Amino acid sequence: MSQGIKKRFWKDNERIVHRFMFASLLLASPCTCFLPNFWSRVLTLSWDSYTHQYITEQAILNVTLDTLQQHQGHRAEEETRLGRSFWRAVGEVVHSNAEMDFLSSTRSDPVYHFDSERVDSAVAMLRRFWAQTLLSVRANEYQSALHSLGQLFHSLQDFYSHSNWVEMGQRSIYLHLLHPEEPAVPVAEGDTPTCMECFSATCRDNLLPRLTSRQREVQLLTTGYFSTFPPKPEGKCSHGGMLDSSRSMGAKGGINKDSTSPLFSPHHFLHVEAAKLASDATLTVLRDLRNTVGHKTFLRLFSVKQAPALVFVMDTTGSMFEEITAARLRAHAIIRNRADLPGQPGSFLLVPFHDPQVGPVYETDDPDQFMEHMENLMALGGGDEPEMCLTAIQLALTHSPPMSEIFVFTDASPKDAHMFDVVKGLTLAKQSKVTFLLTEDPNYTIARRGSRRRKRSRQLLPPDRFSLYSALSSLSGGLTIFTSNSDIHSVSSIVEDNTAAAKVTLLHVERDQEQMSLHSFRVDSTVNDVTVHITGSLSHCILIDPSGQSQSLLSEQGSLASLEHFNGLYRVRLLPRIQPGQWYLHAKADGHVAFNVIADSSVDFLYYFATVTNETHPGLARVEGSPVAGVPTFLVLAVTGLSPHDEEVSFSHVTLLGAEGENLKKVLLNSSSSPSVSSSYTAVDLIGWVDSIPRAPFSVRLTGRDGRGNKLERVATEMVQPTRVQIQVLSTPPLVPGHSTTVGLKILNHGPDRLFTLTAEDDAGYLHTKGPHRFHVEAHNLFHSQVGLHTPASAQAGATVTLTLSVYTLDSADTNYAVAYLTVLPPDLDTSPPSCSTTRLQSSCSPACNESTWNVSLAVWDRGRSGLAALQLHKGQGTLTLLPLPVGGKPGETHPEQHVRHKATLVERDPPLNVSGWGLGSSEPLWVSYTSSCCSAQAELLVWDTVGNLKHCHLASSQQRQLSDTRTENRGGRHVMPYGFSFLVLILLCCQLLS
Repeated sequence: MSQGIKKRFWKDNERIVHRFMFASLLLASPCTCFLPNFWSRVLTLSWDSYTHQYITEQAILNVTLDTLQQHQGHRAEEETRLGRSFWRAVGEVVHSNAEMDFLSSTRSDPVYHFDSERVDSAVAMLRRFWAQTLLSVRANEYQSALHSLGQLFHSLQDFYSHSNWVEMGQRSIYLHLLHPEEPAVPVAEGDTPTCMECFSATCRDNLLPRLTSRQREVQLLTTGYFSTFPPKPEGKCSHGGMLDSSRSMGAKGGINKDSTSPLFSPHHFLHVEAAKLASDATLTVLRDLRNTVGHKTFLRLFSVKQAPALVFVMDTTGSMFEEITAARLRAHAIIRNRADLPGQPGSFLLVPFHDPQVGPVYETDDPDQFMEHMENLMALGGGDEPEMCLTAIQLALTHSPPMSEIFVFTDASPKDAHMFDVVKGLTLAKQSKVTFLLTEDPNYTIARRGSRRRKRSRQLLPPDRFSLYSALSSLSGGLTIFTSNSDIHSVSSIVEDNTAAAKVTLLHVERDQEQMSLHSFRVDSTVNDVTVHITGSLSHCILIDPSGQSQSLLSEQGSLASLEHFNGLYRVRLLPRIQPGQWYLHAKADGHVAFNVIADSSVDFLYYFATVTNETHPGLARVEGSPVAGVPTFLVLAVTGLSPHDEEVSFSHVTLLGAEGENLKKVLLNSSSSPSVSSSYTAVDLIGWVDSIPRAPFSVRLTGRDGRGNKLERVATEMVQPTRVQIQVLSTPPLVPGHSTTVGLKILNHGPDRLFTLTAEDDAGYLHTKGPHRFHVEAHNLFHSQVGLHTPASAQAGATVTLTLSVYTLDSADTNYAVAYLTVLPPDLDTSPPSCSTTRLQSSCSPACNESTWNVSLAVWDRGRSGLAALQLHKGQGTLTLLPLPVGGKPGETHPEQHVRHKATLVERDPPLNVSGWGLGSSEPLWVSYTSSCCSAQAELLVWDTVGNLKHCHLASSQQRQLSDTRTENRGGRHVMPYGFSFLVLILLCCQLLS
């Protein structure tokens, strides 16, 4: 915004700005925890506050980069650029964290926020979140793991803001929260006063002396009461802040450290200290998670440097011999090309189908195993023409990572058309693309299937029987290609093109008109290897470069591009050196045609729609499902892949594009925050105000300029489906084997009185009834509903059930979806980590440390029911020796060698040693002896039980306990205030809605 515009803005709108500031204080609801996200700082006028979003993002970023450095041995910029998939995974954790403030089932419950002295219950919930995260990671259910990790972080971070831990003078994290064997500080009893009266916005010294004491034997822990539930006893501390209704009850005032604003946080002067401890605690959890699951799994959880998944949905009827062969050869080529590339290998997934069988799903990270499985895949059987294709796609979507490219090989129409809404919802929720390779003329089909010698006898069938495939590929940003057996291998090259790493989209448009059309795309300095895919049948196509030079692609060879033409697909590769600027495609098609332009580039973006929420916590809440047509909404973007050398890259606006590429709306963008000065790898956050969501489907195109001044464009190809109905999942309860579970829903009707239909599907068959359920909802009203699931006793702990809900009307195009991930948890979840106890310490240390040694003996056992699993010498220059006790042995006894069943030694950096097979019961100890030179006076032993609970055992040459696990690695610089962001333009728009 220029200075002249700013002056006119203030002159013309000063009264409105003042009114908004006043309204934001009165109408924004109370802040009962660290602020959820960047927009919360606007609503509370506390620009330099730490938020849950910032604390979480920076912790994940720092531990990930540290893990890469340990895993790969260096931290070079090009080797550690984290990519779009990483930032999407981080976004899922941040979103789950923020949802604790926005969901009706959690936002007012003191247990989730360490409010109202519900400390014991909150601690139990923290430990359950930790156990749930471990179960999900070990079951490769990463979506569920990211969700429970975000919940854990929210509650953990709230503890340091809502309790008096900082006021006690504590400068290290409270280990007891996640480690029950660590010393606990008693919580103040219900009749014990904790605060004195405070009559100002800033409440210094309002805690009673015992609540600020630094003498451990007299300390008491308390947390502030919020609002009127549960009722605050006389003399207790309030959460505080101008919108906490309990602040005026004795004792008046409050103790929260959520922000730097005295209007919302009476202990605002301790905000930085609380945020630092919250950051340290978050870092500690992430390091414990990494140590527990291993470096490789940790990186896979966050999709770090992971090649795109290769996902095939394969019709296996007898007529599919050529298609299976083509997929097999293409998979082999992709695996061969990836063999020499750095980074993670990616995952491989195959879902076979025919009628009536679908699956089983084959999933592996091993390319050799996948190729062996593909070699054994046979085309057998046959029957009627329709097959269970959509059900197979549902399985592929639930098992594949987000943002996957799914390739469907078939020559049959869908027999399970009723699954379309479910598959559509899953596709949009996971932002995956579905491309169909159909070896069949859409006007005909085979009367008899099941033979390699096909198409002898044909039967005329409706030409629109593949319309659901076309609709699904269009809304997901994929393609539908009608080809032939003879060309299927060549056409399948599109699989290799689209599953290469760092692919971005420059243009995606579809047209049905049989007339000349002109389409353009922009090449910038960050782009390489541009490929154009055109489906359909062209009668004319000219490519024009930025200088005006042209080439007829159908009739001549030229210097701009090379063309490969197969039945149903044109594959155009721009020839080096590709000139930056605007390129044009001037084409005429015979019928439906799709243009898709992809390129290699690290620079891409993620986005979501959001609305301001003011119910209990101020912030931006992500819109689940499709946005509501005709209403104002925020558009939030994260640009990924920028390097430290891309400082001159800027982004000005987003364009909402119609189905045929036409411009529907331009949305101006501003930076929502500045990147951390300590990191070169953060995503750049942008925000725009959409004054009214279009009623027609649209895609999103981001526009900016690269460092050389060239215009830069990226396209998100999925088609957003605006609607006038919303469906919200109110909670995601755990699934307990042998028990029933209810999931609550809320349907919001933004249109006239109507009859709605609700359907539910899950991928495990646990639903009591799938629907359809019909109900009437009045205009601009809501309807509460629920679905029930029964989990069989045989369900595996850690498994995730994907529940997909669809709501629609019969008299309009309004439809919407919601996807919930439910985790199976055992009824007696073990949250107790192992223990270690020193039985003997021998030290002969002298000033000449290299001439003396020290030795410590430990008894290690599991406190829970699971039994010991593994242990590792995490730090220390000595040698760890393991000798299990003989039957009847006691700690400290000498163990004759003939009684020893096993013996092992460990040194630092050795991988964890599996001790689960040593014949130890959960109550039998493991004898551990550590010997080291006195030049290395400390060591740390990590011990796990079989469900993943972790214990840090600290060893030292003296009796003094070391607290090294509370220290943190470099977290980066101080949080930086937003810059270059015209917040007030957006604020005014919000204000006008409130007026």
